[in-house]
Amino acid sequence: MFYHVKELQFNARVSAPDPKFATLLLDQFGGPNGELKAAMQYFVQAFVARKPYPAKYDLLMDTATEELSHLEMVGATITMLLDGLGGEMKNAVEPTYLSKLMEGKAAKEDIIQEGLVSPGFLVESGGGPTMTDSNGYPWQGYYVTANGDLTVDLRSNIAAESRAKIVYEYLLQFTDDPDVKNTLRFLMTREITHFQQFTAALADIQPNFPPGIRQGDPRYTHLAFNNSGPESQRGPWNQGQGPWQKGEEWVYVEEPLQYSEETNGLLDQKIEGSKKTQEEVKKANKDLSESRSSEIKAAVGSGAMQWSSYGEKSQKSPDKTTDDKK
Repeated sequence: MFYHVKELQFNARVSAPDPKFATLLLDQFGGPNGELKAAMQYFVQAFVARKPYPAKYDLLMDTATEELSHLEMVGATITMLLDGLGGEMKNAVEPTYLSKLMEGKAAKEDIIQEGLVSPGFLVESGGGPTMTDSNGYPWQGYYVTANGDLTVDLRSNIAAESRAKIVYEYLLQFTDDPDVKNTLRFLMTREITHFQQFTAALADIQPNFPPGIRQGDPRYTHLAFNNSGPESQRGPWNQGQGPWQKGEEWVYVEEPLQYSEETNGLLDQKIEGSKKTQEEVKKANKDLSESRSSEIKAAVGSGAMQWSSYGEKSQKSPDKTTDDKK
């Protein structure tokens, strides 16, 4: 159940109309890294987490709801930046600045520039936001990623918050309006907050690497191939211990073609760099599969179900990922 409060979470303001920047700001309304995408992504991800992982469900729903409030702030800001456009669009009798569209090529190009790369925005929006990005491309459901595994979804969310944060950084370069800048800084800062929340939630799930359930084949996990020629660069991503646990390290393959020939297309590859054996991998796959499966089955149950228990005291299932760490 959602309840709309008419006051915004943050007091969005503008100093003056600015149709050009309103067009750019559409990216955070109907764009692939915008607020609607984030709200729908976390909302969709939350459903499968509700019973087995109620703490993560709560986080996802709370954040999805806040993203909707951010969408309202962005929409309100766009509308204020287009202040007066709606009234002039409705004025079919008296000449307005829009009538300059009929005053020759130069004047027409001048007003089209108000819409930057999406000139149709001015004549189609009627003074409010449209469900598009700044190029006029409509919002798409495929922007939303939800894979039904928290270790995957939370990583997707961390990346989503990172992309949204950098878009706000870029947008700050295109406006001189101090009031708009304040709103953008608030929205950018909340992306940092959500990044940290999702990072903490991911760390609360143990084990959480690799993503999903199955472990990687230890013959191949630690191989780093030199696929960029003789002047390739080295670093913690292809040499030394890197991100691996103590006692493990990268195996750098200087000549990938020769290496594949020597190992019969890697079929004869031995375990290098990793301390895991094939038997340990099989056991880890089995143990984690049984653990995660039992968590979900125990929480979800079977037979007749209902989503809500109206008037009854909430009976939350324990969040196994948290309990296991205590």
